[in-house]
Amino acid sequence: MEAILSYDSGSDENSNDSDKESNAATDLFSHLKPVDTTNAISKTIALNSTPVVVPTRDEGASKVLDPGTKEVKYNPRYDELYKPTVGPQNPYKTQQFSSTRNALAGYVEEAHVSNFQFENQRRTFHSYGYAIDPTVDSAAASEDKILGDQEACDQNKGYTAFENIKKREEDKRKRLRNDDPSDIEGFIGPWGKFVDEKTVMTPNEDEKAELDVILAKRAKTGKQTEEKTADEKTTLHIKDAYDYQGRSFLRIPQDVGVNLKSEFPPDKCFIPKKLIHTWAGHTKGVAQIRWFPNSAHLLLSASMDSKIKIWEVYNDRRCIRTYLGHKQAVRDITFNNDGTEFISCGYDRYCKLWDTETGECKSRFTSRKVAYCVKYHPEEDKQHLFVAGTSDKKIICWDTRSGEIVQEYDRHLGAVNSITFVDQNRRFVSTSDDKSLRVWEWDIPVDFKYIADPSMHSMPAVKLSPNGKWLACQSMDNKICVFNVLNRFKYIRKKVFTGHMVAGYACGLDFSPEMTYLISGDADGKLYIWDWKSTKLYSKFKAHDDVCIQAIWHPHETSKVATAGWDGVIKYWD
Repeated sequence: MEAILSYDSGSDENSNDSDKESNAATDLFSHLKPVDTTNAISKTIALNSTPVVVPTRDEGASKVLDPGTKEVKYNPRYDELYKPTVGPQNPYKTQQFSSTRNALAGYVEEAHVSNFQFENQRRTFHSYGYAIDPTVDSAAASEDKILGDQEACDQNKGYTAFENIKKREEDKRKRLRNDDPSDIEGFIGPWGKFVDEKTVMTPNEDEKAELDVILAKRAKTGKQTEEKTADEKTTLHIKDAYDYQGRSFLRIPQDVGVNLKSEFPPDKCFIPKKLIHTWAGHTKGVAQIRWFPNSAHLLLSASMDSKIKIWEVYNDRRCIRTYLGHKQAVRDITFNNDGTEFISCGYDRYCKLWDTETGECKSRFTSRKVAYCVKYHPEEDKQHLFVAGTSDKKIICWDTRSGEIVQEYDRHLGAVNSITFVDQNRRFVSTSDDKSLRVWEWDIPVDFKYIADPSMHSMPAVKLSPNGKWLACQSMDNKICVFNVLNRFKYIRKKVFTGHMVAGYACGLDFSPEMTYLISGDADGKLYIWDWKSTKLYSKFKAHDDVCIQAIWHPHETSKVATAGWDGVIKYWD
């Protein structure tokens, strides 16, 4: 708003004259008592310095507001706000858009209708195509108060969806009736059939010919042909199976600089950093590797090329023997306590018992389902029993002496991925695709502990710590979760190992012998090493060109780790 500001101030001449007059007055009245004139002077200055505002437009005239204005910087009057819109009309606006609207789709007008009446009219409109006009304040339906299909309204006599519309009697199917309870033989009651109802339908000649052709094709394709088991063969890759003293390769060597018979782990372990050996012999990816029990002087590997191989860990590090007996990829392998036998399971639905030294296949076991994991019972007096987790949600216990199933644990809702014995081998833990973890008492087919949570993921790889207190589980949300075995399998929320990427892969994990480190494979072929106590990631490096599916720490060496990958090689790190 424009304004003209004016100030009242004296000229230079007036100021000089006033100075002279004040000096004279001072001499004349010097003998009088002084008077305080401060307030009077300040009031005079304030009065003379107030700006005078002169408006530049007529305040009485109303201002026109643009309808597109987003912000009004003064208080408009009522007649300004509700003035009709002036100016040229938009020629491109449709009739719908040029009408007055208070919502994006049109004009919304409030109507006070009860919830029941609103739902009643909505359902009536969706069912029959008509409804009462809500803008009319009346409950009775008449021609000028109905919206929608007027013909349907006349036909249904204005009934709503909550009122019964009596169907015509000729539309109803006639039923057989006999409601006389005294007629014991012929009484039908409410169970009467329709008059024209047929209870037995027989195909006509054309349909019968078509059905015969379909059934003949089904019988031809659905014949269960008994699959022949693959012939078990073995190949010895070293010159002599026995040395000059008649000892086989199963004998624990004592000239390697490490006490392989020791019952105690190394005092201090270190992070492996360099590659010291590569075992190559498999033509496809390696699925599982296992140390020879106790001594770990041999390494057993199962591969997707359906072969099982055993390798030397010390001296020449040769491939000693190949066991060939599965028709498809081998999924898992497990040694018995003394290493003289091992069991393998593959996608050909067979579990096979092998003699480690001779390569002979002693027994075959099948439940016609794929076994994903196998485990011997660790107790010496139960070495003839082993359990297998299968694709049909069961854990089956076999007796190797009789070849029969002695127990079934059938409580999981998905394929069983891992079995781990805990609590001094009195119990075992199983994980499954149903994203749960179940704890079983041995030989009792009902799980006594069921751990499942909406936030949990499937955990296909599980490892028990060397001291038997902790259970580390590879979770499919790229974490390693830890459970306390001794404290009722409590989930330790603070102990979570992250950083690696394993979603979709059952990458194995392992502890260092004295529990300083935790290692795991990775989908990118990397090996990850964490500190067990602080869960801090200490090291990671590229170990394989494809998925690093398994990583195991040597039980007697301070920094030796074996890894297996889908690139078909096994690597030894120090």
